[in-house]
This record gives sequence, structure tokens and C-alpha cells, in this order.
Amino acid sequence: MEILPLLPPFHAMLNLASLALVVLAYHAIRKKHRNAHRAFMIGALLVSGLFLASYLTYHQTVGYVPFAGQGIARHVFFGILFTHIAAAALIVPLILTTLSYALRGQHGKHRRVARWTAPLWIYTSITGVFVYLFVFQLYPSA
Repeated sequence: MEILPLLPPFHAMLNLASLALVVLAYHAIRKKHRNAHRAFMIGALLVSGLFLASYLTYHQTVGYVPFAGQGIARHVFFGILFTHIAAAALIVPLILTTLSYALRGQHGKHRRVARWTAPLWIYTSITGVFVYLFVFQLYPSA
């Protein structure tokens, strides 16, 4: 059995897991449960790191995957895709900056950057799932 066709749904599941972990971490810190927040964030970092490594490996092997949709679906898809790509490009340095502040105990700076990082991370995860659904489920290429 070839593993490559299994990777896109795996990537979508990793995006959903990352989304859930970041949301759980947000709720934990709002309730001042720092240990739970830390655990959820470590999980989100590990899941996102696994996603990134697997995603890059997949696209290095497979290359460009065309979108087969037409009409309004094409416009919606590319609108989502372009914002997803922009968010994905920004989220990695934001995550690393937020993590750096947390590890150095600079909680004020961590909190200020995390206010931008968390929503962008959530957006990137959600739109990643939408990209998967559009390309591989709703409008797969022949």
C-alpha cells in the first residue's frame, strides 16, 4: 500500500488536532491553569511540527496538486488558499517568537504576541482543512 495518498487526510487531521489543542490551551490559560496551558501548547507545537515536516515532504515528492473546481468554487478556493498561504508564512515566526518569550519567562511579551499568534494559528489550521476538503474531497483532479 502506498503511503502518499494517505498523507493529505493525515495533514487535515493534524490541522484539526492543532486547532483543538490551541483552543484548549487558550481556555486553560483564561482559567489560569498554566500547567494545562503548557501541556496543550506543547502538544500543539509537536502536532504542528509533525504536520509541517510531513507536508513539506509530501509536496517535495508529489509537487503541485491542481485544483479541479470551476466557476464560483474556484474563486472561493483561491480566496481561501491565498489567505491561508499568507497566514502560514506568518505563523511560524510568530509561534517561535511567542514560544521564545514563554521559555524565557517574559510573560508580558508572551501574552502580547500570543494575542496575535493564537487567532492566526487557529485561522491557518481551519483554512488548511478547507484547502484539503476543496482539493481532495469536493473537487479532486482526475
